[in-house]
Amino acid sequence: MTPGHGIRPGGDAAPTAPDARAHAYATLGKARSENFPVAPSFLPRAWRDGLMAVYGYARLVDDIGDGDLAPGGHDAVLLGLDPSAADEPLAMLDALETDLHRVFRRTGGPDGPPRHPLLQALQPVVRAHGLTPEPFLGLIEANRQDQRVTRYATYGDLLAYCELSANPVGRLVLSLTGTSTPERIRRSDAVCTALQIVEHLQDVAEDLGRDRIYLPAEDMRRFHVAETDLKAHRAGASVRSLVAFEAERARDLLNEGTPLVGSVHGRLRLLLAGFVGGGRAALRAVTAAGFDVLPGPPKPTRSGLLREVAAVLRTAPRKG
Repeated sequence: MTPGHGIRPGGDAAPTAPDARAHAYATLGKARSENFPVAPSFLPRAWRDGLMAVYGYARLVDDIGDGDLAPGGHDAVLLGLDPSAADEPLAMLDALETDLHRVFRRTGGPDGPPRHPLLQALQPVVRAHGLTPEPFLGLIEANRQDQRVTRYATYGDLLAYCELSANPVGRLVLSLTGTSTPERIRRSDAVCTALQIVEHLQDVAEDLGRDRIYLPAEDMRRFHVAETDLKAHRAGASVRSLVAFEAERARDLLNEGTPLVGSVHGRLRLLLAGFVGGGRAALRAVTAAGFDVLPGPPKPTRSGLLREVAAVLRTAPRKG
């Protein structure tokens, strides 16, 4: 996969300065660190461009919400704000939402084309595939929620968050590939929620550094885990038991979603197997670490990822 697919402003998109394009490429380059392949080279070019455009948008939203934007306030300037606004996530998310609405306006709208190069790249994809604003708005709302909510009382509350933060991405993949059906959406939601939970398990220490805990409070009480236990350099027995419990939930969700792979054909089948296999490989890495995620995120090896993808392809029930 080559970072930069999709950074080709089309239609009425405003010209993008070279430094702005380079800035966008750096954001897209983060795809290499994901648990799953974002837009592998075996896919048709149109699919790769679409997937990278959606990824670039989603990555930008998350970087705003997590305070992980590149220094210098360049993204704020691209969105029409003062550079200092880069340190104000809610203001940045509001500006991003305004720019998103430009993506969905007709050519020559009164407010002009999108300003940020990642949204300029998104506009032709939205038009080509008839995408709707709702999934993109859901990702913004999830990151607004991250600014207001730092703890989750119940597993149900966490699932509701994943409905905004993760599930829209899978729905967009189905829309981009023209394969969306109610049953596939249901299976995709299960996979995406599982991937989000796995990421939360890998990033317990990192999230705590941002004063966020995505382990349900009811489960922490059940396993006698206090917040101070999550600040240790190594996980004790209670924390490991809690992580193992949540990992099993994620594994069940992946199993629930695996029939999605068998419901499609060709290269899309490989892509979706990569998503499911990536989640399984990440869970295997967490397990191999003895469920001790506090020293840092356990990451799967490339060979481990390939083994899991192959296993998904062998076992996913075929339909149609």
